Amino acid sequence: MRFITFLFLFFSSFINAQNMYPQDYFASPLDGETILAGTFGELRSNHFHSGLDIKTKQREGLKVYAAASGYVSRIKIAHFGYGKALYITHPNGYTTVYAHLQRFSDKIESFIKKKQYEQESFEVEVFPSNNELILTKGEIIAFSGNTGSSGGPHLHYEIRDNQERPINPLLFGIKVKDTKKPIVKSIYAYPINELSHVNNSNLKQKLRLIPLQNGDYKVEDIKAYGKIGFAINTIDRQDLAANKNGVYKIETALNGMPNFTINFKRFSFDETKHLNRLIDYPHYSEKKERLQKLFLDTNNPLSMYDNLVDDGYVMVYDSIASLYKIKVEDFEGNTTIIDLNINGDTTPVSETSTNFTSHYYINREENVILEKDKISVNIPKETFYDSFFIDFQVHSDTVKVHDKNRAANKYFTIKYDISNYSPEDLKQVYIARLVGWNNFPSYSSTKQKDNVLYTRTKNLGTYCLARDTVAPTIKPVNFTDGKWMSKYRFLKLKIEDKQSGISNYRATVNGKWILMEYDYKTNMLVHDFKDNVVKETNNNLKVIVTDNVGNSTTFEATFHRK
Repeated sequence: MRFITFLFLFFSSFINAQNMYPQDYFASPLDGETILAGTFGELRSNHFHSGLDIKTKQREGLKVYAAASGYVSRIKIAHFGYGKALYITHPNGYTTVYAHLQRFSDKIESFIKKKQYEQESFEVEVFPSNNELILTKGEIIAFSGNTGSSGGPHLHYEIRDNQERPINPLLFGIKVKDTKKPIVKSIYAYPINELSHVNNSNLKQKLRLIPLQNGDYKVEDIKAYGKIGFAINTIDRQDLAANKNGVYKIETALNGMPNFTINFKRFSFDETKHLNRLIDYPHYSEKKERLQKLFLDTNNPLSMYDNLVDDGYVMVYDSIASLYKIKVEDFEGNTTIIDLNINGDTTPVSETSTNFTSHYYINREENVILEKDKISVNIPKETFYDSFFIDFQVHSDTVKVHDKNRAANKYFTIKYDISNYSPEDLKQVYIARLVGWNNFPSYSSTKQKDNVLYTRTKNLGTYCLARDTVAPTIKPVNFTDGKWMSKYRFLKLKIEDKQSGISNYRATVNGKWILMEYDYKTNMLVHDFKDNVVKETNNNLKVIVTDNVGNSTTFEATFHRK
């Protein structure tokens, strides 16, 4: 009965929370039914998803509309991240964001291309005044695309408040067809200290999850003692898509009393990196499965929690039986319940954990410098969530900075003293992180100051000095030297650098800079002749591409247009 009362109170608060936001102010940014490829708050690599990923039928070029009247307050074009993104500020104080766009509407495209030519750069960020680009609700503002770090054609859509905090757009009345209950894929129990145990083990335990006919779950009974935490891997699917999306809310109750809630209504960008404290990061690092902890771990600053009792932990006593319930809910109120019976048992532990120790210790409350053989690692305080013994090893120019299974929420710096190197030795040298089964040297942004070569990174692992002596390649795609291009709208080249990566490129025609859009996913450079800057019949094209260590390649060709 107490749990039923708890559910009733929850649903009441849910309805009230939804009514806080205007329901009819924002229209859908796309035509047709809204089908999601990604939900708000979804767990991504090192961040929460800050909007909705709306499907575009696996196509580019769909019309994107202003969700409400307002003005363009920001336009950002980048090779990575959001790609081509548009920000509209509205009179009610909210801002809508439209990302991964293929191109903008004519008036916005004209405005931003002027800025690109003025700055001679494809990547730009501008902040128009409130009277430069005024829009009305339903006006075409752009066309959907696949730019930036998008994994496929779709529209990324956000609503932010006047503090730039993203809010779940579904709270504003967007409708998505969803009658399916969330799915729970796995559940784990965590003995929190050396006195705790689950099923006679002090190690994390995967529990047997038993699906029920109604879509809920039962967990095989466990024996436990002491301070215990739980974590689950859960997803949600909507009716019209098979995507494994994030859920809206997770709640737990112990013996009918709520003791933990996390909901995905709103967060700030300052806290999004702390997703790595919500999930079991070592587990994710090893198995690529994101387990959401149903307890508030130490040094977790996330603002998404509510109804915390004992920070969501479960205290289990000898010979005392408890009922632990987990409720997983999507935005439409489809709910999945997990029941777990816990029997208190002080049977001696048969399996215990062993902790790694070394000569090097990270006190998270202090700045730490690790040094050996002209290599040092500078770690600011509070870089990590816990204090721990770190695996620090140096062999020649290779340094191991622990394993990748620990999350850093600040940058730390790896430095090489290069005073014994000659300038010739340092040509084309960079700091690389060894990745993959073959320890491929992946470029880590490298800088030099006096006799120090250094990189700032958040990635633990093994680093070394590497050399890149191979210049980038440039290949024409839709033309050859001397070709007539009158019937072509685009000029296309493919650029590539397989070691340190592309740093920059520059293209000119008859000595004048031209805009070429770069898509790193396809390695394509594309110029649109509609820019109307190529006006001569006979044209000399020159493209210079430089990699991250300074190797450069120059490509020259002629083409003709009438």
